[in-house]
Amino acid sequence: MRALHTSDWHVGKRIGRFDRTEEYRAVVAEVAAIAESEQVDLVLHSGDVFDRAMPPIPSLSLALDGLVALSAGGRRPVVAIAGNHDSASFFETLAPYLAPNNVHLVGEIKRPDQGGVLELDTPGGRAVVSCFPFLRAGKVIDFVAEADEWYKNYADRLRSIAEAYAGHAADLAGTDAVTFLVSHFLVGGAKVHGHGAPRGERALHMGEAYAANADAIPPGPQYVAMGHIHAPQPVPGARVPAEYAGSLLEMDFGEAGEDKRVVIVDVEPGLPASVRSVPLSSGRRLVRAKGEWADLIARDDLRDSYLDLTVETAGPDPGLADRVRDEFDFVVKVQADYPRAPEQSSDRSHRSLDELFHDYLFERDGAEPESALLDAFREVMELADAST
Repeated sequence: MRALHTSDWHVGKRIGRFDRTEEYRAVVAEVAAIAESEQVDLVLHSGDVFDRAMPPIPSLSLALDGLVALSAGGRRPVVAIAGNHDSASFFETLAPYLAPNNVHLVGEIKRPDQGGVLELDTPGGRAVVSCFPFLRAGKVIDFVAEADEWYKNYADRLRSIAEAYAGHAADLAGTDAVTFLVSHFLVGGAKVHGHGAPRGERALHMGEAYAANADAIPPGPQYVAMGHIHAPQPVPGARVPAEYAGSLLEMDFGEAGEDKRVVIVDVEPGLPASVRSVPLSSGRRLVRAKGEWADLIARDDLRDSYLDLTVETAGPDPGLADRVRDEFDFVVKVQADYPRAPEQSSDRSHRSLDELFHDYLFERDGAEPESALLDAFREVMELADAST
């Protein structure tokens, strides 16, 4: 049997002021084309189909059309679980409408015998897929332990649930089916470096409280399709073949330079899976660059990329932001870098919040802030004041 593993689409996510709908459309179509060219029997999506719990209609339509396209007219099953950006209840509401297309959405963590483990017929044989959506820290899963057991730590709960799925899946599989686990959580040791810039993963769900160790991945499944980490990589310490497929596009500048992919999984009943990566080429790249103005405008790689630019100047340059945006079409962030005098402490208690915001922007960027941004800040402050 051959499966395709994809993850962390985040359809609907913008980069700065730029809408990326057409990039998402192109890369989802590329994944569907890979599924066809590789003649896969099954598609596994390990969470974060959407960037927001309630996506706008264009994003909803794009993602659902993409999942249906991956099913190739219902010929192959597609399994997608809810990630931490997705709404579990929204997935469950959508599920009956996609089931006729052989697309199986699993939003809630369910008992193994009540929808948590799926038996699927594929062109390559029978597959048993355990579906483990994102577990929020306060969520109680009653089939694992009594209520008092929920005082155990998060990693222990993940392990208990995964083991319950693995045991049930093994019983269903027998000797003639292949077994998969599809899940969405952080295994400690996974690479999430941001190179000094934000990444696309949600920081709230990336801390120590949400980290598990490799014991949370049981030895039973023949392949474990993991989501949540955007940098493509094997799951550290896993006892079975397990991969973070990674995100479809570079989501923020902490992901700049990461090569995106899907994972192709070949597996036979009773044997460990073999995996390989197929690179993705769709989407505009993200580039962080620093240098003097003359050097930056001479670089060819900056013309068609989303940019986080730091321009080295001799001092404050009030026209810098406008000049950069006139020169480059896809600037997301720009700031000036110049020698600054040592900061002197001063009493700012007499200054208003909008004045402090102005000072912050000026000190950060080395240029006079745009009036539209200051006006927007004042409007937000007025709305906040009106609501109190």
